[in-house]
Amino acid sequence: MTPDEDLCWRVEEACLNAWPSPRHLLVDGYLLRSGGGPWRRTNSVNPMRGAGAPEPAVAACEAAYAALGRPAIFRIPGIAPQMDPVLARLGYGVRGETCTLFRDLPAGPDGPEPGVSVAEAPAADWLALRDAMNGHDPETARAFRAAAAAIALPTAFAAARTESGIGAIAFAVLDRALLVIESVATPENLRGRGHARRAVMALLHWGRSRGATAACLQVQADNAPARALYTRLGFARELYRYHYRIRLARA
Repeated sequence: MTPDEDLCWRVEEACLNAWPSPRHLLVDGYLLRSGGGPWRRTNSVNPMRGAGAPEPAVAACEAAYAALGRPAIFRIPGIAPQMDPVLARLGYGVRGETCTLFRDLPAGPDGPEPGVSVAEAPAADWLALRDAMNGHDPETARAFRAAAAAIALPTAFAAARTESGIGAIAFAVLDRALLVIESVATPENLRGRGHARRAVMALLHWGRSRGATAACLQVQADNAPARALYTRLGFARELYRYHYRIRLARA
């Protein structure tokens, strides 16, 4: 395995650790996750390092999801594409594309961002804003709280505050020396004012102060405003992408 491949797998594992699924199953080197809520990431099959032949794992995962009453979803990272041709032959279509971005965190003189609170657990108003941006859906709210409670690593929740409330939220998980940035969100009427930048910068400072030497995040490939923000924040290196395979509806 080359150094770049090793880094990609290190980041892949850290991102999985940063958003865990309360229910999971290992099948021949493939991690089946079932966390509820609307997110494909925590309700999909993910290849692990050194995963074996995909054919028997695909069949076993289909059966497991059927028993759970959920559709089978397969996440295909570019560093482990072996399921892709198998799923294509079985009638699974491609959905979504996400970029995995990376940056180093050199020591620097910058301190915490002004007006940003950072806490070990999400405050009530942090959760209220996230719930509002998810349409106050009870299942989504429950699934997010369950995932957050399942994180087994140091975690920080940032809120960039304004005179009228919270302008942006995000959280970060420290996996050894790697900081994973998650769930950056800004209310639509407050976008373009630098609140998300302040929240992420506060989390980078938090991670650096606790020994992080690099940071990563994952963002939808077609989200141009978010990608532009992350480029300005130093996430200029793309490591790999992933997409999902979901069975197409039969005619």
